[in-house]
Amino acid sequence: MNTDNTFDHIVIVGVGLIGGSLGLALKRKGFTGEIVGVDESDIVDAALRRKAIDKGYKKVELGKATREADLIFLCTPIAETLRLLTKIGKEVRSGVLITDVGSTKRQIVETAKIHLPADIDFIGGHPMAGSEFSGVDAADPFLFENTTYVLTPSRPTHFQVRRAFGELLERIGAKVLLLPPELHDEIAAAVSHLPQMLAVSLMHLVANRQDESPYFLKMAAGGFRDMTRIASSPYGIWEDILASNSDMIGRYIDDYIEELQKLKVHLRDRSLADYFDKAAKNRLSIPKDTKGFLKPHYDLLVSVEDKPGVIAGISIELSQKAINIKDIEVLKIRENEGGTLRLAFASREDRDRARDVLTECGFDVRKRE
Repeated sequence: MNTDNTFDHIVIVGVGLIGGSLGLALKRKGFTGEIVGVDESDIVDAALRRKAIDKGYKKVELGKATREADLIFLCTPIAETLRLLTKIGKEVRSGVLITDVGSTKRQIVETAKIHLPADIDFIGGHPMAGSEFSGVDAADPFLFENTTYVLTPSRPTHFQVRRAFGELLERIGAKVLLLPPELHDEIAAAVSHLPQMLAVSLMHLVANRQDESPYFLKMAAGGFRDMTRIASSPYGIWEDILASNSDMIGRYIDDYIEELQKLKVHLRDRSLADYFDKAAKNRLSIPKDTKGFLKPHYDLLVSVEDKPGVIAGISIELSQKAINIKDIEVLKIRENEGGTLRLAFASREDRDRARDVLTECGFDVRKRE
């Protein structure tokens, strides 16, 4: 894997869900160097048992753990990452690449600029991956497959090092996207942090009506459950995110309130048809394109019946022709009738071959440019 020896000694500080998954994913892809974990003793022991790391150190041994590192992942909560960035520069050798996995980027990148010496490379990172479970016991070697992994390089970094790091992430299945830290935090506020706030507030709104009637939550079926699923996320996960991106989140809450006010005005007239249609079309376009990824995917849209085995049937037909599906997404489905699947392929050639194979099998298939 590391044939150019760019990264032979990787250190993961914080061997929980993300850190543990990184170790497992690297090993699954044949990384031949050494992976070292840094965490509390019991967590290090668990990571060693799962073979997510080759060697482990306690937090107080950070300097000893990172002394020979080529690449350091800071897989800790944002507040802890900020603290580590103020001190880790004294614990590492010149030329090391440090990265993080924080869900917000501006504050982390700025802290790295201020506190890391010029001879230490830093690239902010945010893997858009997660699980309803936490800890190294929940670590998954496939966690990063087909996951967007945002990088926010904001200080001069050796080109070869940056390229090697991107290739390393791609090898564990991630799709790398380069963004400025400010744009990352704005997008995250809109598509991740705002939905969390909406889910929590909607849950409170309806639950507070329980005193009026116990049927408010008893009648909360599919749509309500779908919209409020993430309201069960623990505050501990969100505390640092909200603190480090409060300005962007507040701005989008204001924008959403304004959008709701516009919607409210038109509730009693018949002018909402276009509004609904536009929303539906935009929903179907997620992800609209893959510009910005180092390796784009090529998509097909396949109309299917809602019946058992249809996805398995498509997979079998394509696998028999040695065509690999990189990603599958259910875009739209009507129970007992049918819907649309998005299939993503690594190359235009694979996509076009898949279109021909599935068309011959009787599927309604179309490319999405």
